[in-house]
Amino acid sequence: MTNQRKLKKVLIITYYWPPAGGPGVQRWLKFVSYLPKYGIEPIVYIPKNAEYPIIDKELIKQVPIDITVIKQPINEPATWAKKLSGKKTKQLQSGILPSKKPSLLTRFMLYIRANFFIPDARVGWVRPSVSYLKEYCKVEGIHTVITTGPPHSLHLIGMKLQEQIGVKWLADFRDPWTTIHYFSQLPLSKRAKKKHKALEKKILLAADAITVTSKPTKIDFERLTNKPIYVITNGYDEKLLPKVKPEVHKKFSIAHIGSLLSDRNPEYLWKAIAALLESNPTLKKDLQINLAGVVSDEVLERLNHYGLSSFIKNYGYLSHTDAILLQHTSQLLLLLEMDKEETKVILPGKLFEYMAARRPIIAIGPVDGAIQPILKETNAGVYFSYQEYEAIYTHLEQQYLAYLGNELKVKSHDVEAYSREAISKKMAEILLQV
Repeated sequence: MTNQRKLKKVLIITYYWPPAGGPGVQRWLKFVSYLPKYGIEPIVYIPKNAEYPIIDKELIKQVPIDITVIKQPINEPATWAKKLSGKKTKQLQSGILPSKKPSLLTRFMLYIRANFFIPDARVGWVRPSVSYLKEYCKVEGIHTVITTGPPHSLHLIGMKLQEQIGVKWLADFRDPWTTIHYFSQLPLSKRAKKKHKALEKKILLAADAITVTSKPTKIDFERLTNKPIYVITNGYDEKLLPKVKPEVHKKFSIAHIGSLLSDRNPEYLWKAIAALLESNPTLKKDLQINLAGVVSDEVLERLNHYGLSSFIKNYGYLSHTDAILLQHTSQLLLLLEMDKEETKVILPGKLFEYMAARRPIIAIGPVDGAIQPILKETNAGVYFSYQEYEAIYTHLEQQYLAYLGNELKVKSHDVEAYSREAISKKMAEILLQV
């Protein structure tokens, strides 16, 4: 192992950190675990009193005990919104409009958030963070800084530190900025949209290096900058996989892990399952639909419309550990991405955990989505567009027949390339170059 005295100090500026739950935490929580093995000493900077929409206290156990984590207070609008509207703060935090018409108060708060907090509601953390980190970097001898967004306001911290003390700066984009699917849903004025695009371009032109999670995002950003852009996907953590392979459910279980909201409602899939129940009477005693995470009323309504409600096992939000176990014990894993042009670039983090579970994946998303080539490359599953009813039905029928013959398996390969350790090595190589 690399001698501790020779490690290169790198400051990682992130908003999401345990006890925050959800996919935004996983990427850098895992990087800091493996980077020291490849010559990097990570130091993490986070808000002291953040308003996280999801809490998963089990993730605290995954923070390396020898990692340095520094904290500074943050003053964010979600705190005020909580006082005004109680539980209705998540919409303000994300800026995503609900499918049902929001209340007048919620719409007002969304408008304020969208037009007066640019690029996002954490922009107030920029100035105090720069003031604090300037001195911290000088004292600790830190010459390389990473900012990870969203929230994209954190990139402003990196840019100002680069300008004021000359650090090298890598901007990590876990998601796109102005091309992300919900950007068009925000109640933005023309002035606000223009400012977003100008800030995005300014960040991309200023950063010494840029990392993204998918090739399509790299292509989009290359239109705005000539700075080096590297694709570093998310992955799965081998340390969190079950030590002993758990027994797969006896039922013909189809599992979806994560939020299943109205814009991820695969009508033809539900229709295909209903048709399969009609043509295969034995499926009525075998079928189980496992849902883990928030499920919208609209999705539940469509499942009920197709007579599938009695087959649902709704787990609600699961800890990351329990979610991984459910992935390994379900017969089929369902991966859904929104059917939008903007979501073609998205590679959900759970894709890689699904692959590590070595259970067959059924993915449904936009035509030519970024998920498709990875499933094809690894033979980990099959990808369909939302409109491919016949193909979805045929595939489900084949999978059910394989289940009846005790042959429902997947012959995937090269999945190890997406382990957290393997991608951490790639990230370390970039950081050592910057």
